[in-house]
Amino acid sequence: MLKVNHIDVYHGYVHALKNVSLHVKQGEILAVLGANGAGKSTLLGTLAGLYKPKAGEIIFQNKKITGQAPDKIVRAGISLIPEKREIFSGLSVQDNLLLGAFHRYRQDKADIKHDAQEILELFPLLQGREKDLAGSLSGGLQQMLAIGRALMARPSLLLLDEPSIGLAPLVVREIMGILVRLKESGVTVVLVEQNTKSAIKVADSVLVMERGEIVHAASSKDAVSDTLLQEAYLGRVRS
Repeated sequence: MLKVNHIDVYHGYVHALKNVSLHVKQGEILAVLGANGAGKSTLLGTLAGLYKPKAGEIIFQNKKITGQAPDKIVRAGISLIPEKREIFSGLSVQDNLLLGAFHRYRQDKADIKHDAQEILELFPLLQGREKDLAGSLSGGLQQMLAIGRALMARPSLLLLDEPSIGLAPLVVREIMGILVRLKESGVTVVLVEQNTKSAIKVADSVLVMERGEIVHAASSKDAVSDTLLQEAYLGRVRS
């Protein structure tokens, strides 16, 4: 579904992504792990069109999308849920959802209303809160709203940047369970997480980044049994 071939990305003079290549298969969850500053958010931002590579190419569903504007990336079927969610706190839950389908609004009004209802069924805790200001929601509900808003664009690829940040463990488990359900419905997911245990549990494959480079790749099953990965990223030590 998605192929990234040897991309280099700079933030000013900082070489943020160095010769990064990866392949995401249709219908899988790919977890991207690594410490702060490893380049994980830059990777998602580049896939979403926020940053333009200096070199390399990005191919999505057999079409080259390298350097395209974010709105064209959304129309192509890729939605980004940024770190800290970035919801419109002064707007209602309903309006936040509708804004996720801004590019479809003139042509698909009826379908958009139907999609919004399906989002509320996916996140039942948002039901009855449609008129509430998004800023009045708890962190967990705001994260659900951010995911729902992204889904309103009808993406085939969902990019999530640290969805568990600041959330209680029970809410994190619920969010991860929702990602599995989305995968089962046909949505492909790239998940950036520092909560490595939760990410590996739901992922099909795992990449580890350090200083802008991919330094390790494995299936989730292999990642669980990989001693070096466990020691470096899960905080476990040899007995």
